[in-house]
Amino acid sequence: MMKERDCGAIMDKSEFHPSEIPAKPGVYVYRDRFGKVIYVGKAANLRRRMSSYFQPSRVVRADAKLRSLINSISDWSYEVVRTEDEALILESRLIKDFAPHYNVLMRDDKRYLLLKIDWHEKFPTLKLARLKKNDGAQYFGPFPKGGALKMTLEFLLAHFGLRACRDSEPDEETRKRCLKRIVKDCCAPCTGAVTPEEYRERVEQAVAVLNGDIAELTAAIREKMTAAAMEQRFEKAAHLRDVLTNLEAVFGKRNRIFERPELPGTAPGMAAVRALGEALGLEKLPSRIIGFDISNILGKLAVASLVAFKEGRPDRDNYRRFKIRTVHQSDDFAMMHEVLVRHFGRLLEEKRPLPDLVMVDGGKGQLSSAIDALVEIGCPPLPVIGLAKRNEEIYLPGRSEPVVLDRHNPALRMLQALRDEAHRFAITYHRELRNKRIEQSRLDEIQGIGDTRKKQLLRAFGSLRALKKATPDEIAEKVPGIGEALAEKILAALG
Repeated sequence: MMKERDCGAIMDKSEFHPSEIPAKPGVYVYRDRFGKVIYVGKAANLRRRMSSYFQPSRVVRADAKLRSLINSISDWSYEVVRTEDEALILESRLIKDFAPHYNVLMRDDKRYLLLKIDWHEKFPTLKLARLKKNDGAQYFGPFPKGGALKMTLEFLLAHFGLRACRDSEPDEETRKRCLKRIVKDCCAPCTGAVTPEEYRERVEQAVAVLNGDIAELTAAIREKMTAAAMEQRFEKAAHLRDVLTNLEAVFGKRNRIFERPELPGTAPGMAAVRALGEALGLEKLPSRIIGFDISNILGKLAVASLVAFKEGRPDRDNYRRFKIRTVHQSDDFAMMHEVLVRHFGRLLEEKRPLPDLVMVDGGKGQLSSAIDALVEIGCPPLPVIGLAKRNEEIYLPGRSEPVVLDRHNPALRMLQALRDEAHRFAITYHRELRNKRIEQSRLDEIQGIGDTRKKQLLRAFGSLRALKKATPDEIAEKVPGIGEALAEKILAALG
């Protein structure tokens, strides 16, 4: 199951707004009015790709198959991934698992390459494979960049001296037909030059590279590449450069392997809301749920997030974020208490409606803090739960034992989506403040700029980016006490 979800909710076709779709790599899913998946697609830019389906001109100009698909779309969802390669892999897995009607042309399409090693062989080696079989071998991948993988595999076999022949137990007859031994690309186990134990050590070093441990190898390649360039062996240097590029592309930043991919948007919705109401024994359907999360590093730059779900879908207009004001040490319970007092205090003061359910990220401790906060401000009774990460246990007030739901239960999956979204929103805000502080700290390093002048500069220009674009005259004019000489010094220090 994938954890890094940017949007898990199923959205109605009429609710499509390009500005709400991230311009990031990902996979999108279209469903018909019966909720059946009819198409899975990949995109380097989700916003651009998905928008193309909802342009009126596309329906007129598209071929019959595409027009039929567009007219059949009832709702959609998407999953953001880290790289375009991951999008390719996830799309392939989802198509093979769910066989959407409009992916017929792709359903039996190419399979991405794998690397295989059979440890049962006397002298195991790395081989390419298309299918992952239940044969006891170890598989790595899949890898979308087939050309880069093949070139990298050839390099790894030569670098670690592994056999490239087909014989699992090479002998004298194999040696006669071998060219690798002659060019010293193989440690020649067929001749007894290495023992099976020594050979396996070489294989294990190659496997470490497959698992992403490439630092030592890439350093060695760079050293050889530099030496070749110094000796004006430019073809050799160029070859090593290509090897290095491919090695880093294939193994340096490992893609997630989606063994059992989950369709984006399968959890949230009214079905999940009803399931949650039943699981918790609520008198009122929890159509409006809010979730809280805390983010800080040892109490520094502590923030909190509030994420809202309405009818099982993200309600982004009601997202909120908070800077922690009264807690100056690492105390998540106290921070949660502060945030709930502030938020619900405002709701009560302004006589705004309360949510149907409140969820806090954590177990008994966080739940107790939330309850204490609501009692303190005289909030009317309302359902409050805590979702503990370790075993995904749901804690309720007055109950010693948590509610544990099946991991496939739509109610649990909706709570997980809410919790993950709250965590993402809090982390994003915390990172934003941290980066801002790091940037602003550059002013502290300039002689003649104290706290007062730093605040004056930031108040006058809004940010360091705007300050760096200003002229010395503009700085001197807007900030009292700063002359042109100091203004020039500031701009020089900021680069």
